[in-house]
Amino acid sequence: MLRSTTRTGWTRPATTSILSVLAMIAFGGCSGGEPAPGATEPLELDMPAAETRTGDTLELSVREGPRRQTTGSVPHVQLDAEPVPAVDAELRRRAFQLPGVENLASDRSLPGARGLALSDGLDLARADVIAGSSEFAHIHPDGSLHVWLAVNSAIEVDDKKWGELHPWVGREGFWDGVVMVYTPETLDELDVTIQIILDAYNFVTGASLRPADIP
Repeated sequence: MLRSTTRTGWTRPATTSILSVLAMIAFGGCSGGEPAPGATEPLELDMPAAETRTGDTLELSVREGPRRQTTGSVPHVQLDAEPVPAVDAELRRRAFQLPGVENLASDRSLPGARGLALSDGLDLARADVIAGSSEFAHIHPDGSLHVWLAVNSAIEVDDKKWGELHPWVGREGFWDGVVMVYTPETLDELDVTIQIILDAYNFVTGASLRPADIP
């Protein structure tokens, strides 16, 4: 079951160049935009402390079975993904129906990941959450995702075993609501994945979309 101010001083990054791809590989893929320890320091961003939404939860069921296997470090990837072509296609069809969302090469992950990029003309409620990027989520080639959520939503995703917190959560300057969502393998699992994506979209944009809005 699905559930479901103004941005200033922000411009879309240029299309990823060969040099930036090489830099991303050196820093570690799916790092959320921050270099790995020992790499060149990133530009300083004025990012407020992570915030939660009081009283607002995803109300997820507990995912059955063991947790999926991941690297648990950067690059943060799932190791036992078994994407089902029909489910994966439906994931992408539904995710990229969101208003103002473009299907672009991710600027936060390794080549092959598709960013859910917010269009330039879209006003945002929480531009600070995705500071330095246009995307609030990206889909990896295996169908797993990294998503930028409210902190309490990310904790719920982790607690209910639908995903896990990014290894860099808790680091200064890194958003504490970044979570990996495991690859959905059934339509029921896909419904939960879309619920999580929709929650992130509503959080960042200030929208209040419902499941019926993205059939």
